[in-house]
Amino acid sequence: MSTETLRLPGFDDLDRDRLRARSSVKWHRPAPDVLPAWVADMDFPVPPAVTDALRAAVERRDLGYPDWPDGSPLRTAFARRMADRYGWTAHADRVREQTDLIQCLQLVLHLATGPGDAVAIQTPNYPPFLATLTTMGRVAVPVPMEDTDEGWRMDFAALDAAVERSGCKVLVLVNPHNPTGRVLTRAELEETAAIARRHDLLVVSDEIHAELVHAPHRHIPFASLSPDAARRTVTLTSATKSFNLAAIRCAVTHYGPDRLLALRDAHPRTCTARCPRSAWSRPRPRGGTATRGSASC
Repeated sequence: MSTETLRLPGFDDLDRDRLRARSSVKWHRPAPDVLPAWVADMDFPVPPAVTDALRAAVERRDLGYPDWPDGSPLRTAFARRMADRYGWTAHADRVREQTDLIQCLQLVLHLATGPGDAVAIQTPNYPPFLATLTTMGRVAVPVPMEDTDEGWRMDFAALDAAVERSGCKVLVLVNPHNPTGRVLTRAELEETAAIARRHDLLVVSDEIHAELVHAPHRHIPFASLSPDAARRTVTLTSATKSFNLAAIRCAVTHYGPDRLLALRDAHPRTCTARCPRSAWSRPRPRGGTATRGSASC
């Protein structure tokens, strides 16, 4: 196969001057003589289907509050994607949208834990995840990944002991792992699930890099392992890594635990999601002040 057939238009012919003119942190922050390779922000072009949809919305000037009383179309699209790619029956009515994975994690920890609670997390890890635990006053329980001759691996005995010793309530599982790139096998995930069941852990599974997995490796959603795993797992993901959409600011959370989903939905939501259409005909409170349950946004 010739090298010419391996060239990727829009990537192998990148114009560095155009890249440096971008406002993205990857290219805007470093000095002009530095070639940035320090953040998970690819230089592949955005897929045409995405640019076409964005352009069409802008040209229609369709940027107002959406009328999605039953939730955004993203919920159904996510469930369909999980079924098509991984054979996982995710439920659209258990999907909620957030702006990014950090917000997803913060909200789940807010709902499921309190200050001083212990949270197990693989290390090394995505620095903002570790900073989130510190900022929220949760006790991070590191579970170091081991660098072996066969590659990076989890030490399940260490995980089990750390959870037992600290009384963890939550395991933050990053799979595929960031930053090592390790894709956990089914056997490894099942061992993790057994530990979670034994200690009654909530598993927060960050699967944002799932679509970047290459053969012979295969991504397996943690919640797809068993009914027990499904009930105790909150899955976090986004299209931002696979499709280079970081600035779109959109992520999803799939809630397995009924209690957490109910707690999440008990919080105030956007007006268009909360208010029935008839609410728009209600009189505005005197003085124009919005109250909980009013139609004011």
